Amino acid sequence: MNKDDIKIVLVSDNHMTRHGLDYIRSAHSDADYFIHCGDSEMPKYEMGGFACVQGNNDWFGEYPPRLILEIGMHRILVTHGHRDFFYGRFDMLADKARAFDCDIVCFGHTHIYFDETVNGIRLLNPGSIWRNRDGSKPSYMLINLQGKKIITKRMTYEINSLKNAK
Repeated sequence: MNKDDIKIVLVSDNHMTRHGLDYIRSAHSDADYFIHCGDSEMPKYEMGGFACVQGNNDWFGEYPPRLILEIGMHRILVTHGHRDFFYGRFDMLADKARAFDCDIVCFGHTHIYFDETVNGIRLLNPGSIWRNRDGSKPSYMLINLQGKKIITKRMTYEINSLKNAK
């Protein structure tokens, strides 16, 4: 990466499992931003370094339902998604992003990795670092912003990854 590249680590739905977050912080300590799309089920003080939104299982009341982040040349809507779309109706997320003048939506809730452009809006879901509902390995996403260009990479996570990262 050159100095103008921005590295973002995107995670969601760890459901009280701390080891995935510890691994990600360690393995990607060079990241510029860490974003969590909700359902951490952890208090804010345990989410150090992550910009977080509230998921449908986050009962602490410490997280906003949505965040708007201005990173590089992009405006990013971060949401868990349970309030913003019905499964399969990704156009609803694109419409919500457009209403907030965003070109990227980061969301969770489905526990299924997703990376598509819908109605001109890039929709990104890292899946779950706890358990994906499509039977795939737990996952998270690396996002590299190079000006207007958005490059993503699916990363898998296994519990023994923390041992291997040291």
